[in-house]
Amino acid sequence: GNEKRIVHMDLPLGVKVTVFQWSNYMDVQIEMAKQPGQDGVCGNFNGNQGDDTTQAIMARVGARVRPSECLLSGHALIEWTHPMDKMMRVECPPATLAAGQAQCTQALGAAGDVVKSCTFDYCFGMNVRAR
Repeated sequence: GNEKRIVHMDLPLGVKVTVFQWSNYMDVQIEMAKQPGQDGVCGNFNGNQGDDTTQAIMARVGARVRPSECLLSGHALIEWTHPMDKMMRVECPPATLAAGQAQCTQALGAAGDVVKSCTFDYCFGMNVRAR
């Protein structure tokens, strides 16, 4: 089935977080008032959707959360799959792929699946859910 668990959190400053836990992934919905200097995956809240692309956000705030700024314990497990590899090779335009690889390699100072995952986000981050 399509079973899910839902967790609701009411946090300080009127922040409301809803987590939808599915069997193979989770969605997170965050409701909050605009904060000074706010920017990230959901954009910068300046009313201009044109500068809220994945590429523009990565250019402003970086490819990933810096370890010194991470609020979570542990490290993310990055799993690179054959379907992801195929999708990136077939569907990501060559210029976008090259730009993503360059930016992710420079920003992360790493190689391998970390850079591939970042490049995948660069190529397809505008999609609500990649296939």
